[in-house]
Amino acid sequence: MNPYTIFQETQCQRASDRATIPILSNCAGADRLLILVWSQLGDFDSLEYAWWLQREAETLQSLGITIRAVGIGDRDSGLKFCDYTGFPSEWLFVDPTAELHQKLELYPGLSLKFPGLSPGQNAWINLMLMCAGIASPGTLAEVFRGYRGDRQAPQLIDDRETIKATPLPALKGSFFNLAGGTGFQRPFELATLRLRNMSEVLGNWKTYVPDAAYMTQRGGTFLFDGGGNLLYEHRDRGILGFAENMSRPLSFLSLDSISINN
Repeated sequence: MNPYTIFQETQCQRASDRATIPILSNCAGADRLLILVWSQLGDFDSLEYAWWLQREAETLQSLGITIRAVGIGDRDSGLKFCDYTGFPSEWLFVDPTAELHQKLELYPGLSLKFPGLSPGQNAWINLMLMCAGIASPGTLAEVFRGYRGDRQAPQLIDDRETIKATPLPALKGSFFNLAGGTGFQRPFELATLRLRNMSEVLGNWKTYVPDAAYMTQRGGTFLFDGGGNLLYEHRDRGILGFAENMSRPLSFLSLDSISINN
């Protein structure tokens, strides 16, 4: 089935007001519609994706792109996520059992079954194996990129910005200049942002992850034109694989630059 048809037929609870409505509500007339199907709202990928959207908010607005997102969790998860990331709660829908992900046939992640363990315990073991790169292509390379830096990626932390990532002391963005300069993703810069996300989630675990059984489920990105025609899609294949180009996760929008500018 066409992904757009699935989105049209799907209702979820909106984080802002608890209303269970079609996820495409108030999207009529959109020139471009970007639908993000996120993994668990406490997942690295969901938090990092939202960070990039916040960073590029002005560009997205100038392109006239309407955004909707569906993440695994409940309303409390959604509100906490929006409070931390700045993602608008009226754009976020929650899906406690990953039903939409299953309809879209998105990658469920490693799903080994271990006798005597609960679904949540099984998910934990599978998640740890995926973090080690098993059934999660590209994950280890992406982890290492966060530590070694990336000259193909932009600078992530402004020199004047202060980052607090427990257990590290507060760091000024200019600190990372010591690791190689400015104007690109410096060594340890991305790893520090990920550590901050991890500290946030671990400190609010039950809120972000009300049901651990869906921790391995991966997400996807779908861009449509005003007529519901699919312009671009990316189906996540593993942890930290939420974009085709992780150096610039929103660069796929340039693939559609001709259509967007028309």
